[in-house]
Amino acid sequence: MPTAVRVAGVSKRFRLDGGADFLALDRVSVSIGAGEFVALLGPSGCGKSTLLRLVAALEEPSEGQVTVAGSAPGELARAHRLGVAFQDHALLPWLDVTANIGLPFRVAGRAVDRARVSALIGLVGLAGFEAAKPRQLSGGMRQRVAIARALVLRPDVLLLDEPFGALDAVTRRQMNIELQRIWSEQGTTTLLVTHDVREALFLADRIVVLSPRPGRVARELVVPFARPRDAAVMRTEAFHRLADELTDALGGGA
Repeated sequence: MPTAVRVAGVSKRFRLDGGADFLALDRVSVSIGAGEFVALLGPSGCGKSTLLRLVAALEEPSEGQVTVAGSAPGELARAHRLGVAFQDHALLPWLDVTANIGLPFRVAGRAVDRARVSALIGLVGLAGFEAAKPRQLSGGMRQRVAIARALVLRPDVLLLDEPFGALDAVTRRQMNIELQRIWSEQGTTTLLVTHDVREALFLADRIVVLSPRPGRVARELVVPFARPRDAAVMRTEAFHRLADELTDALGGGA
């Protein structure tokens, strides 16, 4: 499997007000294969989001190297080949669903591919809501729009930072099922940041566990459940056993 994302010996330091430095990530190395879904799991403050921001070209490493498709992340970001969705959906409130999803075409200076936008509206289950504004949608529906927007330019890599963290437990579980279905149809290389063990186990091909700050790779787990997956896998003994193992690995912090 070709490597899509390579994080090699990366450390990241931040300078606090007052001049003191703190180390967020310490010599982290992670590779993600093309078409693979990897979940980055760890306790709050361990540097999960910092690592994703390095891949997204929103931060620069203090040491080490990050490459995406063999290039610096900034090159792919400038070419609009990275799709990103955060916990805050960041939809423009004055635009409807269709316009929000099509926005990356305009930002990239391209004509809007209306067929692509329409196909993604169908893929994320929002047919019939094309003209709805964000305020008219539920939290889960707004996150579907955000994910569709992140996919609209057919990115090389999809980066998801706690996309369902603000949702209630029932809606979050439904969105996990929907994201698994969407990913199965699109096959986009995906890096998901989460603190939710069950979410990571249900969605990922492989889980990378970070230690408490400074974040280091503490464990990697290849998820043994066959695809396609449905909610029934979360009720199996094997799923519960692995969830308990990972929770213990996090020190009970997940």
